[in-house]
Amino acid sequence: MPKQSPDGNQEHEDGRAGRAPHAREAERPSRHEITEADRKGGPGHTVLLALALAIPAVKVAYTLGGGGAATDALMGMGPGNWWDVLLGMVLTTPLLACVLGVVASRVVFALFAARGAVPRGDDPAARLRRAGLTVLNPVATGVVVACFIGPWWGLGTAVAAYLLRRGVVIEYRTGRRGRHHHDPHFAPPGWQRRLATGEQVVALTLSVVVLPLLGVVSALDGQAWTSVVRCEVSDGARTRVARLIELQRQGNGVVGWNLDQGEVSNGVGCTGVESRTVRAPWWRA
Repeated sequence: MPKQSPDGNQEHEDGRAGRAPHAREAERPSRHEITEADRKGGPGHTVLLALALAIPAVKVAYTLGGGGAATDALMGMGPGNWWDVLLGMVLTTPLLACVLGVVASRVVFALFAARGAVPRGDDPAARLRRAGLTVLNPVATGVVVACFIGPWWGLGTAVAAYLLRRGVVIEYRTGRRGRHHHDPHFAPPGWQRRLATGEQVVALTLSVVVLPLLGVVSALDGQAWTSVVRCEVSDGARTRVARLIELQRQGNGVVGWNLDQGEVSNGVGCTGVESRTVRAPWWRA
């Protein structure tokens, strides 16, 4: 008995069944698109770069009283020492140092995770390596903060950095990052989605609101970013004692910004001054 050919409805259903897996695959981004999207970073990368470039300039300009003074100070300290301004601000403002350490730790972990540096898999060895990478950098960040600012500041920084790093791992598990990103067929548990959302809100708030605000406050507080010293300054005719903001050390003296004369001066026989206050903060001026 000859076989009957399937009817039109059957052919249509078979065609849809055959095309369905291909359609789902087309909806999913390629691995190249995934890694490129993650490597582009987020607001944390942009804010860190903007702060590193702009905040030291604002600090020098406000503290010294104008753009011309900032230019003279930059020429006096040399472009290579420009980062000393940012480092001085971080070391003299504890909360800024802590938030910067937390944000930088998360950004570095997210960047290396996007490049495949974080081991994947559920075997014990992969879990152990992943846990080590997640813990190592927050601990190192906390140790640095503890050495320069204090143990409690260091402990708080390490704990906060670790929690945000764990948040990046949860983002991968919930499809906010990685191969399940934009995959409509991936449905993680609700509690993981809520944790990922909370972590992203906290990270975004720290990166976009708290960190820039602390940077601006530190830049406009009227405090010198480095040591203020009292030195003997000679102008050729006579020698007088003046307060200098130390820009760089040279020989047995310093090159600094003369707060009395408003210019770059060479000072010798310098002694430290306890107060770093140069002018009133911007919000009190």
